Amino acid sequence: AILLSAGLLLGIGFWHGRTVGAQLPEPGSPGDPLVTLSWVTEHVATRTALVVVDLPAGARLIGEAGTELVLRSGQATAIDSLLGGLANVTRGVDLRMGEAVPANHLLIVPRGDGRGLFAVTPLVVMVRGGHRVTER
Repeated sequence: AILLSAGLLLGIGFWHGRTVGAQLPEPGSPGDPLVTLSWVTEHVATRTALVVVDLPAGARLIGEAGTELVLRSGQATAIDSLLGGLANVTRGVDLRMGEAVPANHLLIVPRGDGRGLFAVTPLVVMVRGGHRVTER
């Protein structure tokens, strides 16, 4: 009975794998296109690089919509807007005005409405995307 059950389960698993596998698109088809090295190189090259930004104490770094921020050193607080705060995607929380920004957490500015960081002490921040720095 055990051998019969094992054989039956093996047969069902084999049949299911074949039917699921049969639904996968063929490589090179419109459902799974092949791409050239030049296409990959072009699209990877257009991705904006992370830049390191040094801010003095009292400065503000304001991001545009979609800007990514990572505080590397120093103490910063969040600058929010009426529509919300900075998305801390590392913790899955929203940082509101005046909340301490944790180091090495990925923050995303969801809208270009004045959100960013305030430098309590001199900062080093990695930034990907549009931003401006205002001092004092």
